[in-house]
Amino acid sequence: MTQTQLTNAMTGSVGFGTQIRRSPYFDATIRWGATGFSVYNHMYIPRDFGDPVQNFWNLVNEAILCDVAVERQAEITGPDAARFVQLLTPRDLSKCAVGQCKYILITNASGGIINDPVLLRLAENHFWISLADSDVLLWAQGVAVNSGMNVSICEPDVSPLQLQGPKSRDIMKAVFGDDITDLKYFWLKEYEIEGIPMVVSRTGWSSELGYEIYLRDGSKGEHLWEHLMSIGKPLGLHPGHTSSIRRIEGGMLSYHADMDINTNPFELGLERLINLDMDADFIGKAALSDIRNKGVARKQVGIIIEGEPLESPNTTHWPIMIGSTQVGHVTSAIYSPRLKKNIALAMMKVENTELGTKAQLMTSSGERLMEVVPRPFFDPAKRITSA
Repeated sequence: MTQTQLTNAMTGSVGFGTQIRRSPYFDATIRWGATGFSVYNHMYIPRDFGDPVQNFWNLVNEAILCDVAVERQAEITGPDAARFVQLLTPRDLSKCAVGQCKYILITNASGGIINDPVLLRLAENHFWISLADSDVLLWAQGVAVNSGMNVSICEPDVSPLQLQGPKSRDIMKAVFGDDITDLKYFWLKEYEIEGIPMVVSRTGWSSELGYEIYLRDGSKGEHLWEHLMSIGKPLGLHPGHTSSIRRIEGGMLSYHADMDINTNPFELGLERLINLDMDADFIGKAALSDIRNKGVARKQVGIIIEGEPLESPNTTHWPIMIGSTQVGHVTSAIYSPRLKKNIALAMMKVENTELGTKAQLMTSSGERLMEVVPRPFFDPAKRITSA
């Protein structure tokens, strides 16, 4: 199948059925211009509100509202909830306060990554794990069976929205009041507006200043979307979708694209999310200790791809070649209109990851030259998100 044929197939109609769930915002997003969807966590997610480049500029210059209800929550409560959550992740949670959020990894016994969610601590023994695209609810329930711990694990009626972009703070202030400006990066607060209960966090999958709004009553989804748009539109808010351009610029990872169950944290340079010296046990501790001691054979890098702008994101993992030897593969590639470069994340053999390394990339449209460069590609100090 040629790239053109593949693009035509991907832009055709989507068959909707009862086996895939719709979000509480589904009808509202269609009214506001959503024309394309994909499936994530067994739900439809809007992926097309028109020109993706304009969506990018809306995000980085103003603000966008995204339906990310597909970020399902695994809720963990009970007397042993804190101890159980620590069992799931190699990140040390001993200093995670009530009201705080943490980016964590969930690993299996081999040290492979099952998910890279955001953890929210709502109370001493009340947690949400805001999931990327894998069935962690089932994993956690299975782990609990033989854990000997007193916990309850379920999926609550919680559906997030993301409001992201440089104008997001002013919009949120208009919606929630002045005290929203005191919400710190990776912290949360509970709110109720117009009788709608929700949790708001200073988080988001955009590499921009932004917030996530966790609706706690799915029946109020359309009302919440319309309320936010009615207040936000005069202040620069646009309906939109998560931007592949901006997340790759920021080096943000996408589960199943940039990592999967066969990827370990050391290959991604995420050692900061692992504490092998803490007293608490967690799944994968022995395996990750062994990987640390032996080292890894491959690592994730940033690359620049030469040539004309890529017409669309990669839909397969393009091979990276030096001579006749494959030394890696691209996981996520895109053209950045801001940087005026083709940028990508790739997994390569360790011996070929030195900055400045050049290789041949076998794209769907032919061979191109590439070079290993630092990542993230934009705002490496993350000043924008933590402003």
